[in-house]
Amino acid sequence: MTEMKYKRESAKRVFAAEFRSCKFTEKFSTDEKAPTFVLTPTGEIAARLLIVGVATSKERTTTKDKANTIYRTRVNDGTGDFFISASNFQPEAMMQLARIEVPALVAVIGKPKIFTKEDGTIFTSVNAESITVVDKETREIWKLETAKATEDRIKIMESSEIKAINNIKERYNTNLDTYRSIINKALTRNTA
Repeated sequence: MTEMKYKRESAKRVFAAEFRSCKFTEKFSTDEKAPTFVLTPTGEIAARLLIVGVATSKERTTTKDKANTIYRTRVNDGTGDFFISASNFQPEAMMQLARIEVPALVAVIGKPKIFTKEDGTIFTSVNAESITVVDKETREIWKLETAKATEDRIKIMESSEIKAINNIKERYNTNLDTYRSIINKALTRNTA
């Protein structure tokens, strides 16, 4: 029996306002270790995200049996909040987050997750793999790169006849003007 090896997926750039609209995931392999991808309304397919914004809060909790410590933070990118967590299962990220004093500008690399609650409400979050303090220049570069990536996806969605893209369009019934306004908001909002 041969073991399948997976290459680490590159981290994709998506604004919080778009990520919070995500509803669908896809797994492209039946192998239990294969990554789960989040499908965004503008057609990004991501198993990992790169996020830059202001960590605005932080809390530490433990599981009922006290076996697992979990740190949570909200990271605001100017379009909304990402909900970030790190636990004993991500020890490096957990220790990094434990040392950060909020508010702080941070960069996060992590795995996107989508949960559907019993009442049908959809909740998005990111399990951090790494979280570090960054400077304002890093945030501005991230905003510009994320805006360009989003605009590129919008252009592909407008002109594409690719089945996978059309499938995403149909599943989300994407209003591309909504995502253009998110780009505008991200680029014009002056955050501290």
